[in-house]
Amino acid sequence: MRKVDTLRRAPGKRSRPAFSAWHVMRYRLLALFAIIGPGFITANVDNDPGGILTYSQAGAKYGYTLLWTLVPTTVALIVVQEMAARMGAITGKGLSDLIREEFGLRMTFFTMIVLGFADFGNIAAEFAGLASGMGVFGVSKFIAVPLGAALVWTVIVRGSYKPVERVLLIFSMLYFAYPVSAILAHPDWKAALKNTIVPQFNSDPGYLVMIVGLIGTTITPWMQFYLQASIVEKGVSKRNYGLSRIDVIFGCVVTDVIAFFIVVACAATIFHSDHREITDVADAAKALAPFAGKFAAILFAVGLVNASLMSAAILPLATTYNICEGLGFESGIDHRFRDAPIFYGLYTALIVCGAGFVLIPGLPLLKVILISQVANGILLPFVLAFMLILINRERLMGEYRNGPWGNAIAGATSVIMVVLTIMLIYNSVTG
Repeated sequence: MRKVDTLRRAPGKRSRPAFSAWHVMRYRLLALFAIIGPGFITANVDNDPGGILTYSQAGAKYGYTLLWTLVPTTVALIVVQEMAARMGAITGKGLSDLIREEFGLRMTFFTMIVLGFADFGNIAAEFAGLASGMGVFGVSKFIAVPLGAALVWTVIVRGSYKPVERVLLIFSMLYFAYPVSAILAHPDWKAALKNTIVPQFNSDPGYLVMIVGLIGTTITPWMQFYLQASIVEKGVSKRNYGLSRIDVIFGCVVTDVIAFFIVVACAATIFHSDHREITDVADAAKALAPFAGKFAAILFAVGLVNASLMSAAILPLATTYNICEGLGFESGIDHRFRDAPIFYGLYTALIVCGAGFVLIPGLPLLKVILISQVANGILLPFVLAFMLILINRERLMGEYRNGPWGNAIAGATSVIMVVLTIMLIYNSVTG
């Protein structure tokens, strides 16, 4: 009886809750870390060598005055990426799967052809960025590119989804080399923050082209296919979609914060030099050294090499997901090679051909990259239209359809992106 009495609650005293606020917070943090990955990785890969070159050119040519474009860019990126992630979580299907089922094989085939062509040029550009970045350290492209190709192939083909995702998350952390590089450049932070909030306009035609380039490189077709496919492969469902949404938004914000620091680093240094023209990303790294020190230049080059390896791994995956889903083949890095031979065979072919293309002497790589950008521009309006139609179909999305405000924001974002893409294509062709 004494033992029983000791367990009785004393009058006037409250029993301790089974779970304290700390336990609840700890549980939620663990759940968030379990779900984080697809959105953060996809958004970070958007800062590929082509994007880094564009941000470097913006800072080198126009100083801090183009920083304001990163605000609408971030909003546009969040809107479209969230739609792709939501469709993957609610339907359990990739974007190519949905396009094939809802619009037919003909439209899917068109999408696959144009996206595949555009992505091949982009894959070659990633390996070109790797060659350029390693060139800063005195490593020949004939060594750097084959080794880089072998590394990304081994990580993806020999791994399964969770270990691969962890590796990619670690690589994503290396993007923070750019903020350190920018801090070492000792920028005018007051001017940088002011130009981020207050839009600046310039009568120089090149200024408009640069605005189009900055915003136009933000949303690319491959991102939507890869993000939705990885959401499905990770097993995200409507039950835990709320946490995945945080992952997507966080990734979009971080990637444009990194872009901010790239612009700031070049604005604080190269903009004040006599050589503002940057034709290669490695030029930006080398140009930082006299102003910000050798360590800042090394960090910038490390960021470039990391971005190239990340993009070289993810872009072929996006293309492979798109084609295999569209044609109904087994896809996903959780499968073994013998279970998904088409998936891994296509991924291998894209890696080998993209890397090999860079090693061919005398090939006009810049023209290939330009044509791939035009192909991306042609495909982007279709992808945005597909996504808006699909996400508003009740039998697919149910209560997770876009509401009136969601449609208004997404529709306006889509129209703006289409107009900007057309402008980018026009300037690319006539420039």
